Amino acid sequence: MGKERVRGRHPRVTPMSRNLYILSAALIIFALASFGMSWTHGSNEPGLPGEAQMWRMMALALFLLGALSCLFGTLTNLFEQASRRHEERERRQNKRL
Repeated sequence: MGKERVRGRHPRVTPMSRNLYILSAALIIFALASFGMSWTHGSNEPGLPGEAQMWRMMALALFLLGALSCLFGTLTNLFEQASRRHEERERRQNKRL
């Protein structure tokens, strides 16, 4: 059902690396929004934390999580590519025999 053949190649599945890249982008966008909040004067708004240090710390944490997610996405993509090439090589060797 979810694994359809596309052009005689590998099954069509959403690669994990794409999901990690999307997660990374979302975390970095939230980090930028948090950093922007550190420059606004939110202490005048009721219910909004006004401490700039807290917003900057949250921005730093979100950015680091986004960077780690991007790194894991890159490594996952490399391992998926190596696995595909290994399977293709085995298939070619089995055809020769």
